[in-house]
Amino acid sequence: MKTYKQLLVGIICLGSFSLYAQDTIVLTPGDSLVKSSWVLGVGMNIVDDSATPFGRDFLKMKETWNVAPYPSRLSIGRFFKNGIGLEAIGTYNSYKEGKKVDGTINTARRTYYAIDGKISYDLNRFIGETAWFDPYLHVGGGYSSIGSLGRATANVGFGFNTWFNDRWGLNFNTMGKWGLKEGSTKQLQHSAGVAYRFVTEKGLTKRGEEKVALLKKMEEEAQRVQDSLSYVKLAEETAAAALAERLAKEKEQALLAAQEKSKLDAKERLQKAIDDLGPVYFDFDSSYLNDDSKKMLDALAIIMQDNQDYSFQITAHTDSRGPANYNQWLSERRANRTKEYLISKGISSDRLSAMGYGETKLVNECSDGVFCSKAKHAKNRRSNVDLVVN
Repeated sequence: MKTYKQLLVGIICLGSFSLYAQDTIVLTPGDSLVKSSWVLGVGMNIVDDSATPFGRDFLKMKETWNVAPYPSRLSIGRFFKNGIGLEAIGTYNSYKEGKKVDGTINTARRTYYAIDGKISYDLNRFIGETAWFDPYLHVGGGYSSIGSLGRATANVGFGFNTWFNDRWGLNFNTMGKWGLKEGSTKQLQHSAGVAYRFVTEKGLTKRGEEKVALLKKMEEEAQRVQDSLSYVKLAEETAAAALAERLAKEKEQALLAAQEKSKLDAKERLQKAIDDLGPVYFDFDSSYLNDDSKKMLDALAIIMQDNQDYSFQITAHTDSRGPANYNQWLSERRANRTKEYLISKGISSDRLSAMGYGETKLVNECSDGVFCSKAKHAKNRRSNVDLVVN
């Protein structure tokens, strides 16, 4: 029992520590992020058609950048949990007079349209996942039209999204567009806008996964503690049940022993009461009961009536005088006469049995050839009564 208590104290301490640790580790919104989604984007489109991407005119925005005064970019994209994204983009712009286009000053207002497709890859796969910042590189192709001049382009660029929550964020993107046809010019296209995510599939950040793994481990530990507590409780209950069963058996055995002893004592007392009455004695060569014998049997009948749980065996005997076969017959008659008298006193015949032994069970030395007095021979002419437990 002491070992159980020590084990129980240890388990409780360990369980308390596990529960405390579990309370201090909580998953927060920052531990989850969007793994895949559709993204719809609307924003401003800026075209730098100075024909010198990243050259000396790159930052001459007033001279080379063309910006519409209203939303001019619409995009729809599907982004997968493996970091790959597919996006279709439509843009509009207007080239004003005086802007540098294809290396020369634009002399007439021209309208700009472009349709582009791109494949992107999320750089968070290398630098670590965050829930709010998604930088990416992309390549693709498209078709641009400036006035009546159209051209197919090969595109490459980079960008990033900043997310305020699981749905809304901002997108910033820059790409270089190279005309595929010989002699085609180059251009830069920048954009900034609002992004909206839908049909999202969420997952955990690396920190969130570590938290879940730790929580799972602590849950398993808590379950192990609970199982250990249950085992200790079951062991104690089993020990208590075994002790109770042993005590019950010991009590039952003691009760049975007491009952048996009581029954044995009662039998001994009853047999002693019968023995105190003495045997039934018969006259020489006679099976008839005399007055003294009847008085003895009357008293015996009262004892038998007071002890209904017992049966009785009557055994009758003779002395050694006379032939043995005659003595056997005479003893049987004496046994039966004794039985019949008791029956006449109300004792059921089912409770009585009678048997004669002739001269085979003498109570003294007066066998054939031995001279004995009449008084000694008279001791052998008897009927004895012994009880039998039913």
